Amino acid sequence: MKIAFFGAGQIGSALIKGMLHDDKVAALDIYVKAGHSQTAENLQKELGFTLLTDLSDLTAMDLLIIATNNSSVLPILKSLPQTVLAKNIPIVSVAGGVTLSDMKAVLGTDYPFAHCIPNTPVQVGAGVLGISFTKNIKQEAKEFILKSLAPLGSVYEVPETDLEIVGSIAGCTPAFVAMFIESLGDAGVLHGLKRELAYELVEQMLQGTAKLAIESKIHPAALKDGVTSPGGSTIRGVAALEANNFRHALIAAIDATMSE
Repeated sequence: MKIAFFGAGQIGSALIKGMLHDDKVAALDIYVKAGHSQTAENLQKELGFTLLTDLSDLTAMDLLIIATNNSSVLPILKSLPQTVLAKNIPIVSVAGGVTLSDMKAVLGTDYPFAHCIPNTPVQVGAGVLGISFTKNIKQEAKEFILKSLAPLGSVYEVPETDLEIVGSIAGCTPAFVAMFIESLGDAGVLHGLKRELAYELVEQMLQGTAKLAIESKIHPAALKDGVTSPGGSTIRGVAALEANNFRHALIAAIDATMSE
């Protein structure tokens, strides 16, 4: 399977790294269309994929992934040679502000499009990706896209109208979690831990708690109750979080990501 990427910026490079993580996809099967900056060239030196300069070479691809800013998506679609379009190679766009309708207006209602919103942990194969498909897409093309993205993490098909909130819940929150790690790490340092150890303790705790929640399917409130013994240190900490509007702060943060 050969995959071509347009864009090797922050999210494009994360997707490329995710495809190559743990040798899930071979570097020789990844092609990247270079832009005006040196980003793709510099990343190519690190990862060993092939730089693509001639758009006619896209005829050899099995999947096209557009990982550019919003303003570049439609011009890229318009630039694709007819020989490439004639092969009906599935196209996945990860640009948040360009809809399936926008893309269909360029290449037609029957072209196999998907609109996907990934988060940055895709680069280690542990991402969350929300995805929507055009109504007329053939099941074979849909299944191929889902299979192709599977090495990046967990893929959730949702209506396109839900992609924005999926992007906020899964795509914006890695920044919040990173702040959470940093803050708890600072607390550890305040009480005498070395910073590296403090961060590692928090990271392992997050990984373990998430795994417990996923595998046990226990309600988050019950998981919390399972740690909070009467009069204990944990419930005192929970009370302090409540006093400082911890829940409201998180809800407000998500709400802010949805506002323009």
